[in-house]
Amino acid sequence: MSGATSTGDVGYDELAVLKLLALDGAHRGEVKVSCGDLASRLDASSQTASRRLQALDDANHVTRDLVSDGQWITVTDAGRHALKHEYEDYRRIFEDPGELALAGTVTSGMGEGRHYISLPGYNRQFAEKLGYEPYPGTLNVDLPPDGQRARAGIQALDGVDIDAWEDEDRTYGSATCYACTVVGDGTDFDGAHVIIPDRTHHDDDQLEIIAPVKLRERLGLLDDDEVTIRVEA
Repeated sequence: MSGATSTGDVGYDELAVLKLLALDGAHRGEVKVSCGDLASRLDASSQTASRRLQALDDANHVTRDLVSDGQWITVTDAGRHALKHEYEDYRRIFEDPGELALAGTVTSGMGEGRHYISLPGYNRQFAEKLGYEPYPGTLNVDLPPDGQRARAGIQALDGVDIDAWEDEDRTYGSATCYACTVVGDGTDFDGAHVIIPDRTHHDDDQLEIIAPVKLRERLGLLDDDEVTIRVEA
């Protein structure tokens, strides 16, 4: 496969073809494509254009219906997802450096968020420092590999410190909250926070988000739904 590996099983060369197909409208429906025309736009040979289309097809980023004078191509949900990740990368480059956009998928947590967020030592600080008492539970978002790398940028933004505290039984660790907007499919919620414990067993492949409402219900989210988390300075 040509090009460096990027989103999914395709490389940057294949993503360039995917972008051209989407610009032609293939992300909305079928468009007719010939390898010769595509090759001229890519400044490559027809064989190269054909190989890249085949790679996109193999990765389920497009569907193809071959006809005598070309092929009808549609960008799939997986293809649109790959383009969305590219878009988020460019947003981080060119748009407001005070915002970091992370795309991921909703997943079910282990139920720990409900317990910890409801503890009085945390809940009191949330009310004082964030201005609300969170819904007892977190929205958990799995991040793809590029999102995991970008996640490190959160710590360059200004956050709200949640101090460690203790009761008669144990000491509870500190955390930092970062204001964010959760963007679902056609709707969003402004006024949530990414919460990152200073010491955590979670890897960088997941975000935990708190809000004064149950975000799953407010945004109509189910497991595996795609969301974008826009973390603000």
